[in-house]
Amino acid sequence: MALSMYQASVPVFARMLTNLKGVLQKAAAHAQARKIDETVLINARLYPDMLPLSRQIQIASDFARGTAARLAGGEPPSVEDNEKTFAELVARIDRTLDYLRTKKAAEIDGSESREIVRPVRGEPHTFSGVNYLLQYALPNFFFHTTTAYAILRHNGIEIGKSDYLGKMD
Repeated sequence: MALSMYQASVPVFARMLTNLKGVLQKAAAHAQARKIDETVLINARLYPDMLPLSRQIQIASDFARGTAARLAGGEPPSVEDNEKTFAELVARIDRTLDYLRTKKAAEIDGSESREIVRPVRGEPHTFSGVNYLLQYALPNFFFHTTTAYAILRHNGIEIGKSDYLGKMD
């Protein structure tokens, strides 16, 4: 059986965002237990020229929502980037998961050749649906989820590979 566009997108986004939510909840508990101001972790970066944790979460959720919407032939709902607490970041992930649940396989399957135009480095770039998913959206999504995990791990949150990957089905 061939892998469908839906199977390669929505369930992948949902699984990783669920795992990321768990990582954020562990970080919040860690900060509370050690009396660390959570804004220190939320604003943490791996390197000064990289985006902070909050922005990594925002971008990962934007890629999940945006990719599902565009593959289904629409545009994603606009979401403000104003989260400043772990609870707000977890709520953003929950809203993204809720949105992903509205996307059905019938909307996304068959989108392999759908034309999707997105800015890349400030210039419009035209993708086929399959290239958008596999060469642009998924790599960016995984980059930002991995960077969020790495920021927290670097800052002493007791998380491991199993937290990032989640339970195996």
